Amino acid sequence: MPSIGPTELIIVLVIVLVLFGVGRISKIAGEMGSGIRAFKDGLKGEDEEGDEKETGDTEESNKD
Repeated sequence: MPSIGPTELIIVLVIVLVLFGVGRISKIAGEMGSGIRAFKDGLKGEDEEGDEKETGDTEESNKD
């Protein structure tokens, strides 16, 4: 089974750049990064948005 060398990787990257464009690839990479970050936070059990919503609700009820 042949292995993939650096030349083949460069050719594949050039083809991907031509097909999708630089802007679209950076957008996809950013979305993948935020998805991975959210997945890791989910594994840790951290729910920062839920905590902020809960504290926001109690602060609003204290003002009334």
